[in-house]
Amino acid sequence: METPDQPTTKVQPEAAPAAPAPQSSGLHTLGSWMRDLIFSVLVSFFIILFVYQPVKVEGGSMEPGLEDQEHIFINKVVYRFESIERGDIIVFRYPRDTHQSFIKRVIALPGDRIHISYGHVFVNDQQLPESYVPSDYLDARSYPEIVVPKNAYFVLGDHRSMSNDSRNFGPVIRSYIYGKAVFGYWPVEKLGVLR
Repeated sequence: METPDQPTTKVQPEAAPAAPAPQSSGLHTLGSWMRDLIFSVLVSFFIILFVYQPVKVEGGSMEPGLEDQEHIFINKVVYRFESIERGDIIVFRYPRDTHQSFIKRVIALPGDRIHISYGHVFVNDQQLPESYVPSDYLDARSYPEIVVPKNAYFVLGDHRSMSNDSRNFGPVIRSYIYGKAVFGYWPVEKLGVLR
């Protein structure tokens, strides 16, 4: 028996959902890296410009703690938030030529009475203990007693026999001081916090 023709229904295979356009993972990764790199450079630039500055020590007046050609970071904002203390290693404009910068250690603060007798430093009639100055770096120079003026600091190099410091040019006024030496980074064996 013949069956009547049944309309045949053609069933189309279900269309697969359109695949998202292949996103180039390489370009996405590169874009992410570039964004991170630019952000890092901007943050580093801000820190170096406004907070820390790399400097190179020139000369041996701060030996043995800081050697000639050593690379260090100075903090340029620390003294906006805290006071300069005795023992700090500071960077300042040289009073006799403000185009030059010097690095020395703070020995006496504003209002202190200081004198040096045959290389021994006395602040307010007390001999200053100076473990950072080895005996072979001392000299026998004397300096008459003075009272450090308001807003000024008496500074000395740690290598006393070869330092041009407040014994020569007098106390350094506060406005000339622009940084505190905080960290040595080159050569690698000198890596660390400065004291």
